[in-house]
Amino acid sequence: MLCAAIDIGSNTTRVLVAEPVDGQLKKVMEQRAYTRISKAVDGGGAILPDKVDEVGDLVATQVRLARELGAVEIRAVATAAVREASNGAAVAAAISAAAGVEVDILSGEEEGRLSFIGATKTLGHPAEGSIGVVDVGGGSTEVILGTVPEGVEEVQSWQIGSGVLADELISGDPPSAAEIRRVRDHIDHFFADVRIEHPDQAVAVGGSATSLRRLVGAVLEYETLERAVRVLSSEPAIDVARRFELDPRRVRILTTGVLLLEKVSELLGQPLQIGKGGLREGIILDLLSGTANGSSPERLAA
Repeated sequence: MLCAAIDIGSNTTRVLVAEPVDGQLKKVMEQRAYTRISKAVDGGGAILPDKVDEVGDLVATQVRLARELGAVEIRAVATAAVREASNGAAVAAAISAAAGVEVDILSGEEEGRLSFIGATKTLGHPAEGSIGVVDVGGGSTEVILGTVPEGVEEVQSWQIGSGVLADELISGDPPSAAEIRRVRDHIDHFFADVRIEHPDQAVAVGGSATSLRRLVGAVLEYETLERAVRVLSSEPAIDVARRFELDPRRVRILTTGVLLLEKVSELLGQPLQIGKGGLREGIILDLLSGTANGSSPERLAA
């Protein structure tokens, strides 16, 4: 059965259309747009009407493409930027009306649960023991602990993300050494009292982690993360983007994503394997599981 997941994040709005083939998810279509909702807020923390209209039109297009491909189930979700906005419920309702599909605002815990499913079920190899899944987004960071047989045991979610940090603390292109020190100090202070149980292995998902695969490979540890910082601080974003075939808008917020991943890896006491799946894959696997169990939640608006 073909399913679609639409993820309205703080930095990007993404759609994934996929179906199960031989026990794995086969991606049929994947698309993203940099909408940067987290930047389009007024003094009261409300997302601006023009941005709501823009995202509504985009999600409507993504829904249409998914339907044209034959998606039977479509689920759209919104994460930190909409969750924390003072008008979040109204934003979700407006996008729902424009796109013809219900938009669910995920709690940090539900976002973590779905990311854990997507990360652990798409590793490509048996995942034994305890697993920590790290999801650094534009507006929030989640760490999810659990096992494949038992599922999620604990979700910790913090209101700190790559996009917000970049907007507040970095103005240089490339970022200066002083700016990098300032971001590191801010992150260290933010997580000063945080303690996390050390899992047997750890997986990183989300846009920052996926982009880093092109810069430094599939494993994020001290040496590779430091190499990423050196690359990102030595050339303008447009040059890094061209060199590694990334979007310049992603590169501009990638330094803060690297520094967040560095800190969380330290807290977990483990290097981070870059996952092949995350929130969107988790949404689709969750939909497929519900269908397999005999339920068929109606996500499409009439």
